[in-house]
Amino acid sequence: MLAAGIYFFHGLINKRIHNTPSITMLSDKWKERDYQAVYDTSAILLEKKPFNNTVLVYRGYAAFYLAVSATESQQAQSYIEGSIHCLRLALMDAKKKTLGQIQYMLGKAYFYKNSISSYHYYADLAVEHLTQAKNLGYKADDIAEYLGLSYAQLNMTMESIAAFSEALLYRESDALLLSIAEQYEKEEQHSAAKQYLFQIIQRSTDDSLTIKSRALLGKILLNEGDYEGAKNEFETVLQKNQNYADAHYGLGLISEAQGDLVKARSEWRKTLRIQVNHAEALEKIQQYK
Repeated sequence: MLAAGIYFFHGLINKRIHNTPSITMLSDKWKERDYQAVYDTSAILLEKKPFNNTVLVYRGYAAFYLAVSATESQQAQSYIEGSIHCLRLALMDAKKKTLGQIQYMLGKAYFYKNSISSYHYYADLAVEHLTQAKNLGYKADDIAEYLGLSYAQLNMTMESIAAFSEALLYRESDALLLSIAEQYEKEEQHSAAKQYLFQIIQRSTDDSLTIKSRALLGKILLNEGDYEGAKNEFETVLQKNQNYADAHYGLGLISEAQGDLVKARSEWRKTLRIQVNHAEALEKIQQYK
């Protein structure tokens, strides 16, 4: 009877210890990918030690993943702000072996903040911290891709192309090929852009990517004066998606170039029915009133 009582008593103590917020609990919950538990537990621990580096890192990482999975914009904003706050504090007292990883996560947090914010002012901070992570020797397969996307948001086209090309060494995908093509098109390096677009069109099974690729190819062919080629691409796009505004706009430009303003205006009106704020179509309608 006494032994049973002692066993029960020890069981209560062990349960109490196990349920007491601690670094060990954070580690266990992290391994279980229970990010909400990590986030909540870290808040309790930071009340006692606000600048505990390990806890700040756990909370910053957990907040990032909660932000990415959040279904409401306001909630995502709150989590990502919390992530950035914790990771910036963690940087102040980070050990050399963890510094690169924290810079990497902070760069991703700024990238995500930039993507969900009304005003995109954070791409430069994403580049800064991701570059710091690379310079510190931190390895992650997606650093180059995040850098490419961030450089693109900053209109740093050649830097974006270089980063995307590096990303292809880690993971070749049709989405990456399209990103590279878009950057080459911005630089008016049409031959290079078309090479990537042809690859996507020939091999991709993703309709959304092939539609975007054909639309961009149509735009390039139109600019080169190949009206038949451009028309074929735009019409192929519309066969797959009748509500693709840029394809109608492109067909309008072809009709304009061929002197058929009635048909051109018709296509631009279709563009505006699909996308009421299509700036180029609005300008054309105003021009030919």
